[in-house]
Amino acid sequence: MRIYELSKQLGIDSKELIEKLQKLNFPVKSHMSVVDDDTAEIIKHEVADLNQKEIEENVIDVDFPITVKDLAVKLNQKPSEILKILMSKGKMAMINQTLDNKLAQEIAYSFKINLRQKPSKEEEILQVGVQELKKRAPVVTLMGHIDHGKTSLLDYIRKSTITQSERGGITQHIGAYRVDLEHGSITFVDTPGHETFTAMRARGADITDIVILVVAAEEGIKPQTIEAYDHAKQADVPIIVAINKIDLPTANVDMVKQQLSKIDLVPEDWGGKTVTQGVSAKTGAGVNELLELILLQGELLDLKADYGRPAVGVVIEGHLSKGRGALATILVQEGQLSLGDIVVCGVFWGRIKAMQDDLGRFHQKVYPSCPIEVLGLDGVPTPGDKLFVVPDESSAKEIIDRRKEEEKNKRQTTPAHMRLEDLGQKGKKQLKVILKADVGGTLEAVEQALGKLSTQEVESDIVHKAVGAISPSDVLLSEVSDAVIFGFKVGVDASARDLAKQKGIEIRTYQIVYELIDEVRSALEGMLTPHIRRVFIGQVQVKKVFKLSKGIIAGSIVTKGKVQRGAQCELMRQGEKIFSGRIDTLKRFKDEVKEVTEGTECGLGIGYDQLEEGDLIDVFREEKIERKLS
Repeated sequence: MRIYELSKQLGIDSKELIEKLQKLNFPVKSHMSVVDDDTAEIIKHEVADLNQKEIEENVIDVDFPITVKDLAVKLNQKPSEILKILMSKGKMAMINQTLDNKLAQEIAYSFKINLRQKPSKEEEILQVGVQELKKRAPVVTLMGHIDHGKTSLLDYIRKSTITQSERGGITQHIGAYRVDLEHGSITFVDTPGHETFTAMRARGADITDIVILVVAAEEGIKPQTIEAYDHAKQADVPIIVAINKIDLPTANVDMVKQQLSKIDLVPEDWGGKTVTQGVSAKTGAGVNELLELILLQGELLDLKADYGRPAVGVVIEGHLSKGRGALATILVQEGQLSLGDIVVCGVFWGRIKAMQDDLGRFHQKVYPSCPIEVLGLDGVPTPGDKLFVVPDESSAKEIIDRRKEEEKNKRQTTPAHMRLEDLGQKGKKQLKVILKADVGGTLEAVEQALGKLSTQEVESDIVHKAVGAISPSDVLLSEVSDAVIFGFKVGVDASARDLAKQKGIEIRTYQIVYELIDEVRSALEGMLTPHIRRVFIGQVQVKKVFKLSKGIIAGSIVTKGKVQRGAQCELMRQGEKIFSGRIDTLKRFKDEVKEVTEGTECGLGIGYDQLEEGDLIDVFREEKIERKLS
């Protein structure tokens, strides 16, 4: 094959192809140089890769949607050139008409340019290169049953690690505490419960590195313990079990370990992977060992943060003080937060006027993993809101105005959470389920039935299961895990129903078990990739190519079968597939027609402007054959 012939196949002129081949060190001298078939194939792949690399490197930032006129300016082209390309695609447009992201990208690609959404002011501020990466303290959250001693254990840890001279300085509750030990520091987040933990995660605040699941040694696993564990498991962080109240005469540590094994938390000394430690929040027994285990786990996680950049943090708590105004407890995650910094937090902003820790001490600067209460915001933020430093007031106001507009638009639309009927369309391969039932036996039976429906390709994953009515906690867990809530012979709390409606969460309840199973089966079948069968319709041979104002039209003859407007097609040239598309235009003489039969001449357009005489166009339709679970 000669180089000029190869250039035609690649859709570029010979001179440009020769330049590309010289870049790739192919020894060609002119457009008449000859290469064998194998070399031609290699060149096609290499040139395609080179083109893609050139496009990826040649990036222009734009705001979408973009007008034809603005796109022409960005691409350094005349508007008429952009309009010509649009016409070749069968699209009529005016110079001030807006183009969507996809169409603008396609046009830019033809000029070997890659368009990228211009970053917002917020993104520009947050996109800072690493300045000073150093080790940081682990952030720990205590979870568990309501009266198993979480708060007592945290209180003991705080008091036992504060020096005598500082003890009188404990003046306030700020929702997060830092304790300094001989071999390192730990930050504890004191959340009211697992619902708050999950609500913060739903807002994008994944602040916890390690979860301490507190279980009372004399009572063992309770329903709320399992619920807390399911919430913690969704966070995908290490879990350490603190078996509390070992000082009581009724304590039974082995019983607790046996119960832990049944919920997939097999202790290390029982051959599993779960770290457990017996403790007493009353006497302090085992507390030092627990702290050492936390520090060890932190070492294994290799936790690091950038200490040199402007601060980024997250809100733990917020409240309004009568004498001081809006106060927010912030956990700094990256960088340094300093007095006088201008910050944005949720839909509020301000200048940091004061920073105070839980011991009442004031700070000029704080660093990653440090919890601190800040004064200076013009409103009270919500737990989970991100805080970050901005360079000036105008930047803060611009970001806040945009966020308020987004909040307004968000309230007008319902969040698109997982719905059972959407599973196939969303391409999900896993159906996540929160399962509530009236009694334990039914719960087990339904779980086993769902497990039997799973295959290598699709599966149901029970995120949480429990006996009792569907609660707001279930809705919050559904929000972060994108699970569907199923209830069998149970009610739905009014507050849970309202919350689900607000967040667009699907709740389905059943009275007959087979109805539940059948719906899940149908949903899983919808997730199976269907078989695609191609049905041949006809074949067309291009006799003449006409360049019209509305695009390229191929004067053709139907050699086999028939051709239908709107049908799928493939352009074949010398046995090689060149283009895939649809029959956009189909004419007999000057009339638009729906179908042309074998032996008949016609004019057609397929949205491709490099057609050549002698090209063959295969016309077909594809049928989806839905699959069933065996």
